Amino acid sequence: MKKYIDSGKKDTRSGFGAGLTELGASNPNVVALCADLIGSLKMDDFKKNHPERFFQIGIAEANMMGIAAGMTIGGKIPFTGTFANFSTGRVYDQIRQSIAYSNKNVKICASHAGLTLGEDGATHQILEDIGLMKMLPGMTVINTCDFNQTKAATLAIAEHNGPVYLRFGRPKVANFTDENQLFEIGKAVHLLEGTDVTIVATGHLVWEALEAAETLNKQGISADVVNIHTIKPLDDSAILKSVAKTGCIVTAEEHNFLGGLGESVARVLALNDPKPQEFIATQDTFGESGTPEQLMEKYGLNADAIVKASLKVISRK
Repeated sequence: MKKYIDSGKKDTRSGFGAGLTELGASNPNVVALCADLIGSLKMDDFKKNHPERFFQIGIAEANMMGIAAGMTIGGKIPFTGTFANFSTGRVYDQIRQSIAYSNKNVKICASHAGLTLGEDGATHQILEDIGLMKMLPGMTVINTCDFNQTKAATLAIAEHNGPVYLRFGRPKVANFTDENQLFEIGKAVHLLEGTDVTIVATGHLVWEALEAAETLNKQGISADVVNIHTIKPLDDSAILKSVAKTGCIVTAEEHNFLGGLGESVARVLALNDPKPQEFIATQDTFGESGTPEQLMEKYGLNADAIVKASLKVISRK
């Protein structure tokens, strides 16, 4: 069994900041807009090095989306930055009408997603953003797993023509993917070969899936682990290829089970090769205030929960 090494915990939002800084130097068409959260989104370096291409919009997220859409008409590639809650729910109409409907080349970059926002509580812990964004026609939806992958994704979406929702988080998490990886939009990453159960994960639950696979391996159970960083377009073939080997699947995400990765995977299976599936996700609920670790434990979004779901889904084969 291959062992993945945590090279040192880093926050994925800093991966976005590093990627944006690199883009600032390499692509003169990249512009950045922020809704009064420069430090939280790690946009400081871009602002410092390219002040003429940085726009502080203030606490006016809907206005920010409209400005970004307009900038694309002149050939600019706008990256908007604010919390996931404010990047989606608060401005959904503006995104739908001004960006998605017109297929504008806007990169909606969203930090502090999910429960791991922590102590700020339920009003800021958006758990429905993936569903909101994946339902928009033409919208690409990406949810990265660590610092390195977030940086690589930030660079990749600048080359993609069309609207993108890039989702990342606040806390420091395991950094284990290749520093010089090639990020391919819509192409899953097969991490571990296994024969007994497929574990498909997204975001920082990919590391939890690897930890779960190690625990299962000690019990004589072989897990096939797939990193789904792009939720739309989904890599259907990677999912079906894995499930054809294992005969069952667990999906893991820091999101509501309604509208998230799990539902997208269930659609693929229902249309092509129905197999038993278990969902690691929040169960139609809002979050609450607490440390990220406390919340992940309470809401069943960790390696232990993935192990239990794997054993359950194997029994259903």
